Amino acid sequence: MKKLITLAILSIVLSANAQTPKGKVIEGLTLTSKITGYDVNYSIYLPPCYETSQRAYPVVYLLHGYSDDETAWVQFGEVNRTADQAIEQGIIPPMIIIMPNAKVTWYVNNAEGSDCYEDMIFEEFIPQVEKQYRIRSERAFRAVSGLSMGGHGSLVWAIKHPEMFSACAPFSAAVYTNEEMKQHLISGNKSWFEPIYGKLNKDGSLPQHWMDNNVLNILKNTAPETFRNINFYIDCGDDDFLYKGNAALHVLMRDKNIKHEFRIREGAHNWTYWRTNIIHGLSYIGDVFHRK
Repeated sequence: MKKLITLAILSIVLSANAQTPKGKVIEGLTLTSKITGYDVNYSIYLPPCYETSQRAYPVVYLLHGYSDDETAWVQFGEVNRTADQAIEQGIIPPMIIIMPNAKVTWYVNNAEGSDCYEDMIFEEFIPQVEKQYRIRSERAFRAVSGLSMGGHGSLVWAIKHPEMFSACAPFSAAVYTNEEMKQHLISGNKSWFEPIYGKLNKDGSLPQHWMDNNVLNILKNTAPETFRNINFYIDCGDDDFLYKGNAALHVLMRDKNIKHEFRIREGAHNWTYWRTNIIHGLSYIGDVFHRK
């Protein structure tokens, strides 16, 4: 009897999943970049109604973490399943999700200028993909999100290019204070950061390239009105080792009256947290996309 009940429940779940319209995930896509000198791989999620309509859709650029690639948000984060269900239930509007491979660039140009990843994104990648797919290319319908290194990337892109995005939703963002970065460049993860930001100066001060790309520094030294059209949603687990930078970001934004939502949820720096909570970021972005 117990086995029959279990099978019945499983049948109901499978039936419900089968009725949810499925979006389309395309992997193995490539953009040839003259700026970087190498091909940039990316994946894309197209909403269930994309192939049966002629309209253009809002877009979210969803960024992966350190050591992952453009497949991670689908393979480990199951973002396509989350988006399918949320669209079907009316939680979010139909949207396109684009996931570029950033390797370990931290989503910025490196100090030596030998890998200008950020320039490539804004001068080549975004213009090309938004012509190739039916995307509403106005700022009001473009958002950026990501986890860890990708959370950092989403913040850097939104803050350095405020004319490009209407919403930014970083998860477990790799935001470091100057003190933390100094320790990394002295004895911490030097191999992660030196190739991007350069070495400490001879007097022990932080390299200028770090100062120019540190989210906290940029916000501190920029008029808050610059960011008035960006809707920020910041999300971090209570057991996440990146809590200090995220808390500092929240405090700084509060002090400068930069509008944002800040959420601390139960969880750590892992896929269980991101897979479960990405719906909150997509829902927040979806509300921004909706016409008021």
